[in-house]
Amino acid sequence: MQEGKTTVAYQGEETIFALSTGLGRAAIAVMRVSGAGSEALLQRLIGKLPGARRAALRRVWQDATTQDNLLDEALVLWFPGPYSYTGEDGFELHLHAGPAVIKAVAGALVEGGARPAEAGEFTRRAFMNGRMDLVEAEGISDLVEAETESQRKLALAQTDGALSRLYQNWADRLKRVLAHQEALIDFPDEDLPPEVEQGLLDEIHSLIAAMQSHIQEGDRGERIRRGVVFAITGPPNAGKSSLLNWLADRDAAIVSPMAGTTRDAIEISGILAGVRVTFVDTAGLRETEDAIEAEGVKRALFHVKQADCVLQMFAAGDEPLEVFPASVLIGNKLDLGVVPKEVQGHPVMAVSLETGQGLDQLKALLEQKVEALTASSASGAPLLTRARHKAGVKEAFACLEAALQQEWPEMRGEELRLAMRALGRLTGHVGVEDLLDAVFGQFCIGK
Repeated sequence: MQEGKTTVAYQGEETIFALSTGLGRAAIAVMRVSGAGSEALLQRLIGKLPGARRAALRRVWQDATTQDNLLDEALVLWFPGPYSYTGEDGFELHLHAGPAVIKAVAGALVEGGARPAEAGEFTRRAFMNGRMDLVEAEGISDLVEAETESQRKLALAQTDGALSRLYQNWADRLKRVLAHQEALIDFPDEDLPPEVEQGLLDEIHSLIAAMQSHIQEGDRGERIRRGVVFAITGPPNAGKSSLLNWLADRDAAIVSPMAGTTRDAIEISGILAGVRVTFVDTAGLRETEDAIEAEGVKRALFHVKQADCVLQMFAAGDEPLEVFPASVLIGNKLDLGVVPKEVQGHPVMAVSLETGQGLDQLKALLEQKVEALTASSASGAPLLTRARHKAGVKEAFACLEAALQQEWPEMRGEELRLAMRALGRLTGHVGVEDLLDAVFGQFCIGK
């Protein structure tokens, strides 16, 4: 693309600004500005503009034409559209990060006709200008929020368009299927080769298989994004709170020989195998007439159902009568008795939280569990990261299955169009207005 002043498809009538770096003590604060009035506003602040996308050290004034009230000396970057983050004219001021400097520059921007940006407004304008689609925009949000290496890699792949390319590939294949379907509708009496319809059906089956695989592996991407949740459960005095404290490396929960000490769920967070994890200590499972403890038991069972993995504990000599699904069985108090190697065909990890025996092996096992729950797709395809994506793929999948059940070509064509629409809503190519506020409202100011 040729550099220089180019017509922008969407130029925000209002010029917006935001502090793109965090508040607090720092050396540098970046003020970002975008919109139709950016050029005039920057000239008002610094006078002559620097070269496009070239950093220049300039004095920032309340009004550069009269050199009234010097505000700061800053590194200035001028981004004429469409070669900017938003696709609009825009600029950045790399200021000294003192609160007084930031406040003064913000006041000058307002005086010059700009207004503070709303959450996600910069990225929303980038979307409106075709700089990115909705899936890539959500990846930007995830990248900003990334705390672990796995979250960073997943978000970076999404911002790079990995998911978008997959969905666009499906959409392109669906377009070809629709073209063949329309030919069958428009020319029913023509001698179209029989392989046209067979090829159409084969491609629908292929798309269904690809989407089904994508949906089945979707939980892995969501777990990386939000973290893996472990629920610690078992009868009273099995050592659940002691396990939580060992995992937290601090006294996060009260440990007492008195049964029923834990009444509510206690959570700690950490990182295992490069993935964010949350461990939830729950009330001991037993029959009780105590109303508060009974509520704790109820909540414990809720967390067991919601968790990605259950750490089901029991003390030596007290084997569980029931093994929960997706459980890792942990036999504690190995120093006081015998822990079986398995219960009901499920292997048992024997440990002693008192002496430390078996804890290194337990940590290794938990890391293996995290890796298995967040492993990359066997096919190498990008993972789903959000419930919105899963819902869209499921809708397209259901429409394709419905298309195969239709005897009339017109009805099959309609189901194929509905599938196309569902894929389009994922990337924002069609029917996106209802999604915009929900998607961009998650962003911090200045992104």
